[in-house]
Amino acid sequence: MKRRVKLTFPQHLIREPVIFSMARKFDVMPNIRRARVTETVGEMVLELEGSEENLDKGIQSLKDQGVDVELVEGDIIE
Repeated sequence: MKRRVKLTFPQHLIREPVIFSMARKFDVMPNIRRARVTETVGEMVLELEGSEENLDKGIQSLKDQGVDVELVEGDIIE
């Protein structure tokens, strides 16, 4: 299953390997579609691929760390 999400990172997480850690821990494959990162803000649109359960857990872990997560265009099903 794939989901497209828009992530907005708080300033204190911009330099942290948040996406890498989530992908590794929950066996989710991220595909960066668009990104804009400055010293004060980080925004990214990702396609995440994995099982529905792993996607849910991975997205929740991002939220728990303070990342704002919005679904973009709903789920992508292949």
